[in-house]
Amino acid sequence: MGVIVGWAHGVFGKHASPGIEGMMAEVIPEALAHAGGVAPEGVFLGTFGGFTEQTFEAGLVGMAVPALAPVPVVRVENACATGSAAIEAALGFVDSGRGRVALVVGAEKMRAVSAGEAGRIMLKAAHGSEHAGRRNFADFFGEIAGAYFQRHGDRTRELAMIAAKNHANAMENPFAHLRQDMGVEFCAAQSEGNPRVAGPLKRSDCAPISDGAAALVIVADDMAGDFPRAIGFRGRGRGSDFMALTARGEVLAFAGARRAWAGALAEAGVEVRDLSLVETHDCFTIAEMIEYEAMGLAAPGEGWRVVREGVTARGGALPVNPSGGLKARGHPLGATGVSQHVMAAMQLTGEAGGMQVSGATLAGVFNMGGAAVVNYVSVLERVR
Repeated sequence: MGVIVGWAHGVFGKHASPGIEGMMAEVIPEALAHAGGVAPEGVFLGTFGGFTEQTFEAGLVGMAVPALAPVPVVRVENACATGSAAIEAALGFVDSGRGRVALVVGAEKMRAVSAGEAGRIMLKAAHGSEHAGRRNFADFFGEIAGAYFQRHGDRTRELAMIAAKNHANAMENPFAHLRQDMGVEFCAAQSEGNPRVAGPLKRSDCAPISDGAAALVIVADDMAGDFPRAIGFRGRGRGSDFMALTARGEVLAFAGARRAWAGALAEAGVEVRDLSLVETHDCFTIAEMIEYEAMGLAAPGEGWRVVREGVTARGGALPVNPSGGLKARGHPLGATGVSQHVMAAMQLTGEAGGMQVSGATLAGVFNMGGAAVVNYVSVLERVR
């Protein structure tokens, strides 16, 4: 199985570049340099696209870094899990022997359009039968939150605690979009500065619309000794579910995510509480709460207890999203999965600076597309 030997991460937020080309030009050379100047034999670009007039984004890699123009490149798209899908493609490339060195790039330019238009573009990742009456994915997750509250009680306070936790963590992340410590009280209360968005969800419950890029280098595992650092995939899990929520028997189960976590942990030979940290897909705070249940930290309907008890706090038994997560680090769709793996790799090599979880040895990464339609879990460890 391939190993990660170098990476780079841009600052998420609003980027001056009119498209992804300029952002890729920043992170690709840095990632290759971090890996000792290795030359990739294949490039795997993850981008959702649709936010600018440019298509055929794979062709932009050689424009961004001319030295890579002759290198085979493919674009991968899998909604919000696009970055992890690109990593999966790169792992297949090196594991099959088709190549020995792969470059993975995740990039998205989302702020070239209005917030309303960005929401409509992202809504294309939901099944067409469920578009009517919905403006964006916040409407879907607002309904999920409402159903959770109806069944398990009003959990406004716990959602606010998740938001406040992730914002406080992002204060230590120089790459984060929202480096603002908002506090639980602000996040819990509806106000002019924190209006209701959908169902019980307020603005503080929703990840921002971000521009951003991240990159990493993957090589064949027998090459790990050639590099000063190498992060291995101790376990990987994948799980999918119906695209349309109405086709599922249980919307709150996140069954595909549960299968992905079970598969990754079984392959790694560990339990979730053996992990040092988790970077999870908190596109909305309700998603993080349900993901606690999917990963096995809590029984169904009791994810709120995890945050109440401080388990996932920075100094808790299993810190979740020490980078700030999507909620505060930002969520440029194609870059998100790559970003999560970079953040985890930094933790395992002790290079996370103020975000560092002391003694981190195992990291879990969960990235999903849509409302837990496609789900990817990685259990990472340092092998060199």
